Amino acid sequence: MPPKRRMKSNLASIQIGRVISEGNAESRDVLERHWTTGFYKTPLTGPVSVTTLGLAGDSVADTRNHGGVDKAILCYSAAHYEAWAREHPELNMLPGGLGENLTIAGADESTVCIGDRFRINDCEVEVSQPRQPCWKIARRWGVKSLTKEVTQSGRTGWYLRVITEGTIQAGQEFERIGNPNPQWTVARANDILFGRESDRIAVFELMNLKQLAEAWRADIA
Repeated sequence: MPPKRRMKSNLASIQIGRVISEGNAESRDVLERHWTTGFYKTPLTGPVSVTTLGLAGDSVADTRNHGGVDKAILCYSAAHYEAWAREHPELNMLPGGLGENLTIAGADESTVCIGDRFRINDCEVEVSQPRQPCWKIARRWGVKSLTKEVTQSGRTGWYLRVITEGTIQAGQEFERIGNPNPQWTVARANDILFGRESDRIAVFELMNLKQLAEAWRADIA
C-alpha cells in the first residue's frame, strides 16, 4: 500500500560537520587507512541557515560523490538507531552517527517517497534520491560489514534538495506537503538499485520520475 499523505514527523536533531583527515597513510586496511571526511557530525542546539547547497557550517570532503544541489541534505530515521543499538550495542551509535544532517522522528524509507515535498519552518525541501551506502560507513565505525548491513537492512537514509531557503531548528515539524509519487517509496527505489525488484516496467517508471536525481538515473541505467 502507498504511504498515507498525512505524516506526523519532526526534526529529532540537526547535525553539521567539518572536514578532517585521519588514519594511517601506509595501511591497506580499509578500517585504518588514511581518509579525509566530513562524516563526523556535531549536533546543533540553535537555529541553522539552509541554502540550496545544504546547512550553513556543514562541509563535504568528496564533492564528486557527495553534496551538490541534489544531495544538499542527508536525512536518517531516528528509529533506526534503536535497531543499531540492538545489533551493535558496542558502537554506542547516536543520532548523526550515519553522517546525516537531519535525524527524523516519525518517518523512514517505507513512508518517505521520491519527490515528496516537506516544509520545515520557512524552508521547503524535496526528496531527490535514497542514500547509497559507501565504504565510509565501515571506516567510520571500524566494522567491515557495516556498509553491507546498512544496504541489506534498507536503513540507508535519503537526500533532500532545497526548494526554498530559510532557517530550521531541532524539534520543528517535518511536514509533508506534497506526495506526487506515493508508489515510489525510498525503500522501493532501493530495491530497484540493489536488484531486489527487477521488473523492467518498474525500472523504466523509476528512471523517468522527474524528481529523481540524475546521478541515480545513471546508476540504475
